Amino acid sequence: MSDTGGASPAAPPFGDRLAAAVAARESQVVLGIDPDTTKLWPDAVEAMAESRERLVHALADAERSTGLVGGPNRDIRLQAAAAVLAHCLALVDAAGPACVAVKPQLAHFERLGFAGLLALEATVAHARAQDLLVIADAKRGDIASTATAYAQAWLGDVPTPFGRTTGLHADAMTLNPLLGADALEPFAAMARERGAGLFVLVRTSNPGAADLFDLELADGGPLWERLARLVAVTGTPGPESGLAEICAVTGATEPEHLARMRELMPHTVFLLPGIGAQGGSVEALAPAFAPGRAGGLVSASRSIADAHAAAGGPPGEAARAEAERLRAQAWAL
Repeated sequence: MSDTGGASPAAPPFGDRLAAAVAARESQVVLGIDPDTTKLWPDAVEAMAESRERLVHALADAERSTGLVGGPNRDIRLQAAAAVLAHCLALVDAAGPACVAVKPQLAHFERLGFAGLLALEATVAHARAQDLLVIADAKRGDIASTATAYAQAWLGDVPTPFGRTTGLHADAMTLNPLLGADALEPFAAMARERGAGLFVLVRTSNPGAADLFDLELADGGPLWERLARLVAVTGTPGPESGLAEICAVTGATEPEHLARMRELMPHTVFLLPGIGAQGGSVEALAPAFAPGRAGGLVSASRSIADAHAAAGGPPGEAARAEAERLRAQAWAL
């Protein structure tokens, strides 16, 4: 991937960067970008019909130049990636002004292969051009050189015999911590170097989270409390905001845990998925914002992108209205 900007080695710590962005945009809303290829906005896709065809040809040329041409579904894949990109650009244009960050879910792009990754890169560049932070929703987790490679791919640079090339240069990424502290360290080292952030799964919003995260450990307390302590000791509070670069994903569907999580992680930014489509409520999230407005980020994906299904009207207008509603609710806390 080409260099799309993002944090530089001289950038301030992520917690300070995030707090400044929240204050400047007066928003704690993170726009989840999870493009469903069966629910793309028709108006956005049709409005870009001509440019979409140009993109299809460009993607085809790029595939040919890398020797990746082949497969019976190649043309469908290219058309789908171009349509996904049109949808994502329209979504960012509509809802982005009410948000502080975007969170593209990488699997929704990766499933379209090389063309999908180019659509992802273009979506990230478009969001960054609007001064939105970018959180790569990767949920990666591994050790040693593999962890370093993942960190380089999404946060940093990749040294090669031909010079350095660049990854996505996201401002932050999500991580699965279940391989332990040594699995976090290569990511944490890259995050500190780049002024980037890490959002570590502590207690997720899906019903199956209870199968593991709520298990009682032999020495007492649930697994999620052990993960919360790991997050707290790994991060370093920023000098201006007091917020650390190691953050936590804490599902909004289980708000009864938030007070205890805040006790265990006083300097940690909470990313709060599960608002809207998964049933979470902004009003129940007050403990997340104890360190200040940037202490909690309200993440919403389907409830914004699919708002027109319930509200009616053009998808862009409905998405903007829903994002503004969430912004007002969170800001009031």
